[in-house]
Amino acid sequence: MAVTLADVAEAAGVSKSTASRVLSGSGRISPQARRAVVTAAERLGYRTNRIASGLRTRRSNLVGLIVTNLVNASFHAITSIVHQRLDELGYQVLLCITDADPARERRYLEALLDHRVDGLIIVGTGENATVVKEVETAGIPVVNLIRSPEGTPGDAVMADDHEGAVLAARHLLGLGHRRIAFIGGPASVDSGRERYAGFAQAMAEHGVEPDPALVLRGPYEPPFGDEAVTRLMTSPAARPTALYSANHEATFGVLGALVRFGVRVPDHLSLVCHEEAPFFAYWHPPITVVDNAPRDLGELAAEQLLRRIEKGEAGRGGTSRSLRVGAQLVVRRSTAAWQPPAARPGDDG
Repeated sequence: MAVTLADVAEAAGVSKSTASRVLSGSGRISPQARRAVVTAAERLGYRTNRIASGLRTRRSNLVGLIVTNLVNASFHAITSIVHQRLDELGYQVLLCITDADPARERRYLEALLDHRVDGLIIVGTGENATVVKEVETAGIPVVNLIRSPEGTPGDAVMADDHEGAVLAARHLLGLGHRRIAFIGGPASVDSGRERYAGFAQAMAEHGVEPDPALVLRGPYEPPFGDEAVTRLMTSPAARPTALYSANHEATFGVLGALVRFGVRVPDHLSLVCHEEAPFFAYWHPPITVVDNAPRDLGELAAEQLLRRIEKGEAGRGGTSRSLRVGAQLVVRRSTAAWQPPAARPGDDG
């Protein structure tokens, strides 16, 4: 005989309604009751009839998570946190990776809409605002994460990219550097735009005009980082004494290219990278970073989505929230005070 919900409730020592709320993903249950029901359901081999439950409750217990890639360490950490947080509440996360391809992103959005997910968290390309509106209009709450494209509905959970860039540039300027290179993302993306604005602001505070020859902006890809460093190292103009790598994916190409050109950090070049990666603290030398708190971003995005799901905040044209998570500078040994060329270790000027 098939195991019923009543069997699970009896084995867990709770009411049938409590067992139902646990297995349907309701968050308003005590941890003790939740553990008892889940343990009983697993022991008895109980399986929820998702189709029947969905028809009855108008919930699928599915949440869509769209990100551009998992090369970015922040996206990797965010994905892990969102999955963990929602799994604890009985939701299954459908992870979609777009590789920043608007056509692929559109297909994923349409598929998630067809599956009637209960909510959507999206790191968007900005090219599918119309489809995201269709998702929201269909009653599916949306939270925009890291990026908030114009015309896209829903809440926005953003990193404080502007302030993080200010911290990075002020740190290098405070060490005496004036020829500071900037490798960033395109101006069409929030992080690319805001990080350059913060960098330029800090430079202006010190009376320094960014040298256009030292400002390189391109796609969020490791090959661009390699290309950017190659251009800096082979340019007839004077080389930079410091580099702020504000394009996280490109940073992986930056590091390899610096090694290839024999650039010793920080003897020849001080280096600050935006966004932490697991190995940055173990690089030689350990890399100074702007930590954008990806775990906090993931927690806040999940919290905002759950709030919108519980309150049914979708398709009503209500006020959306925009929240920011602060950044901090983690100083390691990849940055040092500027020295004249003749004084640099191993530099013949």
